[in-house]
Amino acid sequence: MIDINQIRESPEKFKKACKTKKFDVDVDKLLGADKKLSSAKRTLQDIATEKNKIGKSIPKLAGDEKQSSLAHLSQLKQQEAELNETVKQLQPVFDELMQQVPQPADDDVPVGKDDTENVEIRKEGQVRKFDFEPKDHVQLGLALDIMDIERGVKLAGTRNYFLKGDGALLHWAVLRFAMDFMAGKGYVPMSVPLLMTNEAMRGTGYFPGSEEQTYQMERDELNLAGTAEVPLTAYYMNEILNIEQLPTKFVGLSTCFRREAGAAGKDTYGLYRIHQFDKVEQVVICENSIEQSNKYHEEILANSEAIMKALELPYRIVVVCTGDLGRGQAKKYDIEAWMPSRKNYCETHSASKFYDFQARRLNLRYKDPKTKKNLICHTLNNTVIASPRILIPLLELYQNPDGSITIPKVLRPYMNGKEKMMK
Repeated sequence: MIDINQIRESPEKFKKACKTKKFDVDVDKLLGADKKLSSAKRTLQDIATEKNKIGKSIPKLAGDEKQSSLAHLSQLKQQEAELNETVKQLQPVFDELMQQVPQPADDDVPVGKDDTENVEIRKEGQVRKFDFEPKDHVQLGLALDIMDIERGVKLAGTRNYFLKGDGALLHWAVLRFAMDFMAGKGYVPMSVPLLMTNEAMRGTGYFPGSEEQTYQMERDELNLAGTAEVPLTAYYMNEILNIEQLPTKFVGLSTCFRREAGAAGKDTYGLYRIHQFDKVEQVVICENSIEQSNKYHEEILANSEAIMKALELPYRIVVVCTGDLGRGQAKKYDIEAWMPSRKNYCETHSASKFYDFQARRLNLRYKDPKTKKNLICHTLNNTVIASPRILIPLLELYQNPDGSITIPKVLRPYMNGKEKMMK
């Protein structure tokens, strides 16, 4: 959520943000509601002061003077009731519009309509050239009996799957390697709850906007989180931290759930776009400082790149354009791995910088030792690894002519030293 003072001071900036990020928000309506609401609240405060003053004076009055004061008090109470009704009507309108206003993108973020206009920064690693006809990850997985999509669909519907034997072990090996790597970087490992309250979803910016993508447990008023970003970022919700606690760096491993609403017919083959997967997520909570946010944005990107390099997977970095940014993101980098079967670089990681957007909604603050004031924190997050999507390049790029798959060296200790998956 944005500080209303910023919107008051620079309405055109936020109108531009709505346009470039493609969010339909009536900023003028918001400012109109804000003006009326602020005026009503100021008048109510004045009325409360006046009522208190009259209340203290009435016992000392008599006759006409007392009756006049009582009449004035009655008028004030009537005016107060009318203004309270005005506030009651305006507050939900104001709150709803405030929840919708997007964070303006950083000045160096390219303007674009969608992910086709994201801008490549650089490529890393060499794309493998095959001297045989390569198979895709589904063909490889079925031949080696390490995955079963048909029975996954039979039991759980479309976009579901089983991983079996070495396929399951490889999946867990990737996740365990990523957790160990991040713990070695000083990030605190966290096992997180998967069911989140509406408050936590709103606080992290997923509501409003992502309700259709979320599996919602209406009976219990809980939601299955689509990422560990939600519980990790909301961990200190409604708390005031000490400066010594910053930066707080978390890494969490969780199962993630996404409805993929609106994706009918898109990426239906294989393991790319599925309803349930596991992800290692990194979250940083830091001081209210653009410089600090920029520093940690580069750090979390570097962490994920180190994982990709350790796995020896070719990838590229893109900076995400305005039209592909979420409501709260000021800037985002995507890491895209080369996937032979898709003949392209495809997203595997997203490194996002939010400034105080999420923390303001979460009421997540820290005590500034110099000013003794409570300041709003900054938050950032990035995928460390997500599986089974990352298995697509791992299986396809490490395949051999005989149908076996070489296991990356860094993962072998997690698979009892096994070097290949084969029949």
